[in-house]
Amino acid sequence: MKRLPGPSRRIALVHDFLLDVRGAERVFMALCDMFPEADLFTAVYDERGTEGRFAHRAVHTSFLQRLRPTAATFRPLLPLYPYAMEMLDLGGYDLVVSSSSAWAHGVIVDEGAVHVSYCHNPFRYAWNGREATLSERRGPTRAVLGMVLKRWRQWDWIAAQRVDRYMANSATTRRRVSHYFNREATLVYPPVEIDRFKPAPVGDYYMVLSELMHHKRIGVAVEAFNRLHLPLIVVGDGPDARRLRRLAGPTVHFAGRVSDAEAARLLAGARALVVPATEEFGIAAVEAQAAGRPVIALAEGGVRETVLEPRTGTFFHRPRPDDLVEAVRRFDPLEVDPAACMHNAARFDVRHFREGVLNVLAGACERREAGQHAPRGHRRPPRRRLAPRLRS
Repeated sequence: MKRLPGPSRRIALVHDFLLDVRGAERVFMALCDMFPEADLFTAVYDERGTEGRFAHRAVHTSFLQRLRPTAATFRPLLPLYPYAMEMLDLGGYDLVVSSSSAWAHGVIVDEGAVHVSYCHNPFRYAWNGREATLSERRGPTRAVLGMVLKRWRQWDWIAAQRVDRYMANSATTRRRVSHYFNREATLVYPPVEIDRFKPAPVGDYYMVLSELMHHKRIGVAVEAFNRLHLPLIVVGDGPDARRLRRLAGPTVHFAGRVSDAEAARLLAGARALVVPATEEFGIAAVEAQAAGRPVIALAEGGVRETVLEPRTGTFFHRPRPDDLVEAVRRFDPLEVDPAACMHNAARFDVRHFREGVLNVLAGACERREAGQHAPRGHRRPPRRRLAPRLRS
């Protein structure tokens, strides 16, 4: 494992927003643990929504913080976030590490600084989810949104060229970084706190652990288990919660957000975790295996890298209730060896994440100190503020 060159680097850690605790925020927490002296930057911050996990650190925010957005209210401000990120003052920092699923990679750093970005996914609604997003709109709203997303893509591509090195959380994300940004990324799997989980007696229920967003396709699981008449516990919250509750039959229970300890207990007792979404990585699938339980997942995205069929789970191939029903009926979770699940999950322990990140950071710093830039296939563009283009 490499060490970062230089005796006293000033380090800044940047995340899109710190409003709740999801998979991306857990990755950012691991970065914070790696660099306890680093300063933290984000567009907006909610100490209560993040359960006080960053309360012991100084969190620097953008001008949008004055509006005090929460996880439930921050989305109408989306067109302003790129500009807010570019306005963050990162002057004087030698190393900037951004954790980005949208706009954090667009921060502007000093000319001599090194910027390495950990990409959870290029901004979904502008890239791989663009057509689905527009299909949900009609008339003038669709036209305006299409123009905004076009501008966002322009900004996003230019911002990506300013980054010195990219890390990607999965092979899926690495391909998207290459396709959308024309940049190479090093695969570094997210950290999973394996030690939080242990096997327990298995109950009669299946489980979903996810943010309740439309693109997560939780409705597929709800409809499938309505037809199966089997117990399903849905853990998580989000803007799609009300619709899903109306859709649910008597065997589907919504637990809302729960503590880490309660999530671990529920995972250990579940027959299997159900993943109907296309996850770029999907930390919950690894957490379930760490608790000794298999996964029933849509055969797309990161689960193809984390679930070993049939040893630690099974796949269904279309995001439809009928396909999930068939997968549940043909797969017996009780035949899966919990030890095989736990052994597979160990591949994603925090230690492997730390080693991967430090190796990438050290390599980027060494190249900069040697006067070399990361290969990009074109000249490094000037570090100018770009976000005003979004407002035209």
